[in-house]
Amino acid sequence: MGSKAYFAEVANQWDTMSQGFFSDTARQKAYSLAAVEEGKLAADIGTGTGYLAEGLIHNGLRVIAVDRSEAMLNQMKQKFADINTIDYRQGEAEKLPIDNDTVDYAMANMYLHHVEDPFIAIKEMVRILKPEGKLVLTDLDQHNFEFLRKEHHDRWMGFTREDVKQWLLKAGLKNVSIECAGGNCCASSKLGCDNASISIFIAYGERQPIERC
Repeated sequence: MGSKAYFAEVANQWDTMSQGFFSDTARQKAYSLAAVEEGKLAADIGTGTGYLAEGLIHNGLRVIAVDRSEAMLNQMKQKFADINTIDYRQGEAEKLPIDNDTVDYAMANMYLHHVEDPFIAIKEMVRILKPEGKLVLTDLDQHNFEFLRKEHHDRWMGFTREDVKQWLLKAGLKNVSIECAGGNCCASSKLGCDNASISIFIAYGERQPIERC
């Protein structure tokens, strides 16, 4: 089973499952770090069932919610059936279904460790940002819990913060920072053989302004 099939299988359980994986701390820090403003447009990439989108909507933003899993997006549509400020789009990390220079904020939670090429995924998120737009990523620090690769179909066993920082800089972002998001991601093997508690980082950067002649 690949990651796409896995997320289709667990979509109707994802809200309950994810509550056990990580707390509210990471998303609140993401909103604070980006200094999100009411009325602005944000992209929630790898949205799942709307962990980041939920708070963005409550803060008065419009949201483009992108996920490769149609099942996840369908769950999210049911969850936010009374909300008309979410634009749902199915798409892949390597080619996001959003035009250049569109959003004020691009955010992703626990997304990077599922993509095939993290740097390409970051460049795509930078592409959709308006000049001076803000990128915020939360994800796992590097770890050695092999069961997450096998049972959760993770492509990457977390990342070093220096690698993530260099990817953001190479993608053309300024004012780059990376720090603890607060709290750990916790998961247990369904075989009962291991338990993971992994620290979460939050990475931030701003798109360079367009130079005028």
